[in-house]
Amino acid sequence: MDISVYRPGELTSADRSAWTAFQAKAHLHDTPELANPFLSPEFTLAVGRCRRGVRIAVVREDGEPAAFFPFHTTAAGVGRAVGLGISDCQGLVHRPGFTWDAREMLRACGLSVWEFDHLAGGQAPFEAGASGSFPSPVIDIDRGYEAYLTQLRARSPKFTRTTLAKERKLGRDHADVRYVHDERDPEVLRTLMRWKSAQYRRTGRSDRFAHSWIAELAHQLFHSRSDSFAGLLSVLYAGGQPIAAHFGLRSERVLACWFPAYDPAFSKYSPGLILHLRMAEAAAADGIAYLDLGRGQKEYKDSLKTRELTVSEGWVARRHPVAFGHRARRAPVRALRNAVLGRPELFEPADKMLKRMGKIRSSGQVTAKPTKT
Repeated sequence: MDISVYRPGELTSADRSAWTAFQAKAHLHDTPELANPFLSPEFTLAVGRCRRGVRIAVVREDGEPAAFFPFHTTAAGVGRAVGLGISDCQGLVHRPGFTWDAREMLRACGLSVWEFDHLAGGQAPFEAGASGSFPSPVIDIDRGYEAYLTQLRARSPKFTRTTLAKERKLGRDHADVRYVHDERDPEVLRTLMRWKSAQYRRTGRSDRFAHSWIAELAHQLFHSRSDSFAGLLSVLYAGGQPIAAHFGLRSERVLACWFPAYDPAFSKYSPGLILHLRMAEAAAADGIAYLDLGRGQKEYKDSLKTRELTVSEGWVARRHPVAFGHRARRAPVRALRNAVLGRPELFEPADKMLKRMGKIRSSGQVTAKPTKT
C-alpha cells in the first residue's frame, strides 16, 4: 500500500471528492455504516479546525485513492479516533473490497496505538483490538414514515399512543405548534446548547459544551452545507418559542442524532419524543434511510428503534512501550465504566447519585473551589 499522511488543510479537492464518493456508494456494497456523517471529510476537517493533531492517511493503489483513515495524534504517537468522546461512528472509509493490515497502517501513520470507542461494523482489522461491542439503535425510514409508524404501533403500542396523545394535547394547550426540520437561526442553536449544558449539570454529567472546542465545532458544523453533508438543527416550536431542539449531522443516507434537549417547562408533553417523530417524518421525505440514535442505553431509544447496529471500543497497537503504557492507563477506566453501565444494580444507584449531586450544584449548595494555576 502507498500511504501518505496529510494535515486537514492539505487534502486536495479530488481526494475529498473520492472520499465522499466512497460514502455515497457504501449502501450498494454491503458497507452502509460507512455512509455515517461522522465518517465524512467535513466532520474530520471541522475537528481539525478546532483541535491540533488531526491527520488523514490516504491509501492509494495504482495512483488512485483506495481508503481514507482520519485520526488524532499526539507528539508521542498516541492515536485516537477523530472526535473521540463525541463522535458516534469511527473507522476507515474505503472502496469496495479494500483490505488492510492494522499494524501496517499504524506504522505508516507514526502511531504506536489507535484508540476508538464507536468503531463502525465491518472494520475487521481494527475489530481484532476491540475490548467490547455495544448496540447502537436506529430508526429505519427507508420505506417511508407511515411504514415506520405502523411498525412502531405494533412494537410499542402504548408508547406510540401516549406520545401522539401528548402531541395533540400540546396543540390544544398552546398556539402555533410547528416543526422546523432545518432551522437556520444560530440563536436557536445557542438556546439548545444552554438547555443541554443545564441538562448535563442537572443530571451530574460533565458538560460537553464547557469545552470551548466542542462548542466551536458545533457552530462550525451548523454552517456546513452541501448535498452530501450538513449540520442539521431541528426545532419544535409552541407559542412562537422553541420548546425542543436537536442538532445532528446528515449525509445523503443517514441522519446521525447527536445533541437533543428541551425546555423542562414543557416536560409533561414529552417534547423530545414528539421532536424525534417529526424528525423521522421529515427525514423520510428527504430520502434518508435511517436515523442513528447512537450508542447508549436510554429508554426513549429502546421505544423508538427498529433495530440495532453494533459499534466497538478498544484499541489496536504495535509492540511499543508507549502503546503498553497507554493501554495500562485506559483499560481499567473503560472496564469500570462499562461494568457500571452494563449492570442495572450498579448503574441505577450511580445514576441517582449523579442526579442528586447535579441538583445540589444547580441549587448553589456546592461551590466550586478555585483552580490552582
